[in-house]
This record gives sequence, C-alpha cells and structure tokens, in this order.
Amino acid sequence: MGIKDDAVEVRAQGWRTLAALHGLIEAELERSLQAQAQLSVVEYTVLDALSRQDGWHMRMQQLARATALSASATTRLVNRLEDRGLLTRILCADDRRGIYTELTGNGIKLLEEARPTHDATLERALAEAQDVPELAPLVDALPRLQAGV
Repeated sequence: MGIKDDAVEVRAQGWRTLAALHGLIEAELERSLQAQAQLSVVEYTVLDALSRQDGWHMRMQQLARATALSASATTRLVNRLEDRGLLTRILCADDRRGIYTELTGNGIKLLEEARPTHDATLERALAEAQDVPELAPLVDALPRLQAGV
C-alpha cells in the first residue's frame, strides 16, 4: 500500500468511526424519544430546527437541509407532523410559490416536553461513547467544534 492508499484508508477509518458514533447516539435518541414523546429523531430534529428560527418558521428547502432529507421525504415528514397538529404551512407573502413550515402551539409544547429527554439521552450516549477507546477522540473533539476551534 502506497502513501496515497494509506491516506485514503486513514480517512475511511475516520469516517467509519464517525458513523459508529452517530449510529450509537441516534439509536439511543430514537428509543428514548419514541418512548417518552412518540417522536422519531428526525421529527424531533424538525421541531427543534423550527424552534431555533426567528419567527419559528422555515421554508421547506431550508427544513430539508436541516434534516438532511430529500425534498419529497421532507414533504412526507411535514405532512405527518401537520396531521398530528404539530406544524402548519403558510404561503410566503413575498413569493406565492414559497411555503413556510411553522410550529403550532402543540408542536412547541411537545418539543418542550421532549427536550429534557433528548438532552439527557444525548449526554448519556456521549458518556458511554467516551468509554469506547475508538470513539473517545471524537467525543473529546465535540466541544472544540462548537467553539469554532
């Protein structure tokens, strides 16, 4: 294996490690959120992303990017959340083709109820990952990422 091949393998191993950490965290969040709030991780992500927006709404394209879903998957997800009374859609006043998705009062309430479960589960999953030698360096790097270092 040449130097170039070694570099590719190092990056590939890094990616596999990152995927393992993500999978561990997502599985724990999925179990906890489903049990406590009947929300999937991606549904929670939508509610959380909307709650962080000024005016509590986003265009559908922004929401798709925030959830890493395709436009059609985002539409199906928004339909489900709208059917549950957690979101509503609003036509953009400036651009009649634009559609905003906005939290309802019920969506805000459910998010507030689910957030402590999400945060505690995330903290617990990261602590467990910290005990896995292969994952510990990634967990250690997270605070530096937030700080922009």
